Amino acid sequence: MSLSSRFLESLIDEFARLPSIGRKTAQRLALHILKSPREEAARLAEALLLVKDRVGFCSRCGNYAEQDPCPLCSDPRRDHGLVCVVEQPVDVLALERTESFRGVYHVLGGALSPLDGVGPEELRVRELLRRLEPGGGTGGAGGAGGAEVAVREVILATNPTVNGEATALYLQKLLTPLGVKVTRIARGVPVGSDLEYSDLVTLARALEGRREVD
Repeated sequence: MSLSSRFLESLIDEFARLPSIGRKTAQRLALHILKSPREEAARLAEALLLVKDRVGFCSRCGNYAEQDPCPLCSDPRRDHGLVCVVEQPVDVLALERTESFRGVYHVLGGALSPLDGVGPEELRVRELLRRLEPGGGTGGAGGAGGAEVAVREVILATNPTVNGEATALYLQKLLTPLGVKVTRIARGVPVGSDLEYSDLVTLARALEGRREVD
């Protein structure tokens, strides 16, 4: 498709760089922006800039957050002795939608993948081990004035893929000698899929049916 506007072509190019966005979808998005009121385009532009400028990572769990620690880590109503380990922030969103988990999270930032050069050093494994140290599971008030909470259980909720299973096995061998209970989400989640694409009932049952890792 040849366009008479280099600005429209540039916008299409930018949309096409986004994950899962093909050229035709990028064209539809760009034309939608072109036909929309200027105020709508301005809101979109402002939202993009605010996300880049104000959203970072929680130093405790590794999830996206505007504050540090994030609202989940600083919430005294959550069970800080129960830590659910996931691969990516999007997995936190998926599990939170089930409204069946009241513990806290730890985002690894990926999964072990030797072929891609991703080893334990590239993941937030050291940070997880620190959370298992005395006082490392501090909750509630972000550690300021709140009682120290010992982590009693770690739920391995990595994706049921080859890399996710390898990551869970590695963490199991690493954590079990430390005396903490290690469980794995049940196989309600289809093998080969990602958590973000699982329905809410499946995720809820997977959490409820978690088992201790032998």
